[in-house]
Amino acid sequence: MASPASSSEQPGAWPQVQSGPLVTGGVLIGVGALIALAGAAVAGGHVISAVRAWVNELETPPSELARLKWEQAKSAANSGASTWREHPNAKVGITRRSS
Repeated sequence: MASPASSSEQPGAWPQVQSGPLVTGGVLIGVGALIALAGAAVAGGHVISAVRAWVNELETPPSELARLKWEQAKSAANSGASTWREHPNAKVGITRRSS
């Protein structure tokens, strides 16, 4: 009984691959990556420029606004904590009943 593979082919052998198309594909991938990187740099530069212009147009700078909001949050937290401490129910202790 003859085997379907010829005598020169070995079972499980790697396929024959030409190096030309692989090198061309690698070069194209590299060039595409460089173009994408250049596009990201141009777009990123534009976004940074637009954000800087927007911040300069604001009445209150973001750092000042953040400081004001932080002060408001601290004041609200202190007010809430003191209300809980001074509430009449806060002074009631929990004791067990004796049976």
